[in-house]
Amino acid sequence: MVNTQIADLFEEIASLLELHGESNPFRVRAYRRAALTLKNLTESVSDIAERGELDDIPGIGKDLAGKIREYLKSGRITLREDLKRNTPDFMLRMLEIPGMGPKTARTIHERFKPGGYPELKKLARSGALRELPGIREKTERHILEGIEITERKHSRVSIGEALPLARSLVAGLSRLDAVDRADAAGSLRRMRETIGDVDILVASSSPQAVMDAFVKMDGVWKVLAHGHARSSVVMREGMQVDLRVVEKECYGAALLYFTGSKDHSIRLRGLAKKKGYKINEYGLFEIRSGKRIASAEKDIYEALGLAYIPPELREDRGEIEAAARKRLPRLVELKDLKGDLHAHTDWTDGVDSIRAMAEAAQKMGLEYLAVTDHSRSLHIAGGLSSERLSEHSAAVRELNKTMPGIRLLAGAEVDVLEDGSLDYPSDLLEKLDFVVASIHSGFRQGKARLTERLVRAMRSGRVDLIGHPTGRLFGERNAYELDFDLVFKTAAETRTALEINGCPERLDLDDLRIREAVRAGVTLAVSSDAHSKSHFNNLEYGVGTARRGWCEKDDILNCLPLKELLKKNRP
Repeated sequence: MVNTQIADLFEEIASLLELHGESNPFRVRAYRRAALTLKNLTESVSDIAERGELDDIPGIGKDLAGKIREYLKSGRITLREDLKRNTPDFMLRMLEIPGMGPKTARTIHERFKPGGYPELKKLARSGALRELPGIREKTERHILEGIEITERKHSRVSIGEALPLARSLVAGLSRLDAVDRADAAGSLRRMRETIGDVDILVASSSPQAVMDAFVKMDGVWKVLAHGHARSSVVMREGMQVDLRVVEKECYGAALLYFTGSKDHSIRLRGLAKKKGYKINEYGLFEIRSGKRIASAEKDIYEALGLAYIPPELREDRGEIEAAARKRLPRLVELKDLKGDLHAHTDWTDGVDSIRAMAEAAQKMGLEYLAVTDHSRSLHIAGGLSSERLSEHSAAVRELNKTMPGIRLLAGAEVDVLEDGSLDYPSDLLEKLDFVVASIHSGFRQGKARLTERLVRAMRSGRVDLIGHPTGRLFGERNAYELDFDLVFKTAAETRTALEINGCPERLDLDDLRIREAVRAGVTLAVSSDAHSKSHFNNLEYGVGTARRGWCEKDDILNCLPLKELLKKNRP
């Protein structure tokens, strides 16, 4: 298995080198040739390395032997990490398209910088790619066909679709007499924003009974595989679900193994090896004696000298180093939220009344709710005129008199217009309890102009929260570019919070930007952006994304009690 892992990394390094315009073609070929050699070896490179004979493998010179030793010792290859860090994500993903070589991917990225498959398809369909050397109409057709194949192969759904389905299946399986425990694993357990296949793990001493029940569960459309310990089905929703059954005594190790991520697991295996252990889905074992040292997740981490790492952090982004120093964050939890600062009602494009939304928020255990219907320029959402906003605020405040136990804040989601001004006059905004400012138009203005709009809004002194800061919508619109250093600096200086929008189609800010914002001293807010009573469930997705961004309770504005919030939310 380790041979294949290193071979895959060598293949990836070769592609990365080509993407970066490596001038020495022999260097690229050396990695590809070495990858093929490793895949064809009949002996583990670990054993060959222990004998000191790596340099004797045909096609493996001193340099590549050093890379193999580095991986065997640490579970990573520094060159690969450095290349990936300096490679735009989508430029690397373009290599997944059949027939798309590194040179073509690099040329397209340098000229157009597409942010995803929708944008690349648009370029190919418009004929724009033909402006580039070596690309003709036929090439564009092949690119479109390749994208279609790749998207089918790697189709992903939002966590908002996958999590409810997984929970329903886990609940159904847990009711079976043969099941001791059941959990969702994989990227879903790590609260990734999009999910490929849903992975479910079950502990049982009667795996066949579990499998027979699973393939007959409500909602199963097609059975792909029906085995003794593993089965795969496609649900009516189109999602593939893979079920694995393991023995109870190794359940924790299996849950760790099948949760991932791949890079996190590689690091754990490297760390285990350094300590004389090996780790797999059955547990943590001494290499010499074969004795199992630990099988529960927490026990495995402890045996490796690490604090327990929550699933959301398992991405090899410094969590192992922090766990070794016992400096992991105390991640925010859903129960820490005291209120929701972004919600809509039937006054604009919401479904439910102010009262119905307030009652639903109260049922969620929230202490306050900002009612932030759209401003006048967003005509498509029925944005409120200045006069209607005043009526809206009066209705919110009147309802407060009859709803003890929850405080409603009279607010608005105000458009940041294309010149950077706000959609309502300053004196009207001053009368509101809470103001969310968002960009809903002019997305193609460019990085400098879009950044200027947000900075001007934050410096107005009338904005409490910047809504969905990068404007992304999965499958529809990529995040627009911003000068995040300036955005974060301004947010910290003006004490303007930035939103973690919990809508599954947004999850904006994303986890990487969240972590950068926290490091920059920015206050964040987890919001539902609810347009109906059921949308308050979005808060869970927002909290999951916040946890992936290493957020603690103190980083989140709406973890504050109401009195402290009202003191802090304006400069």
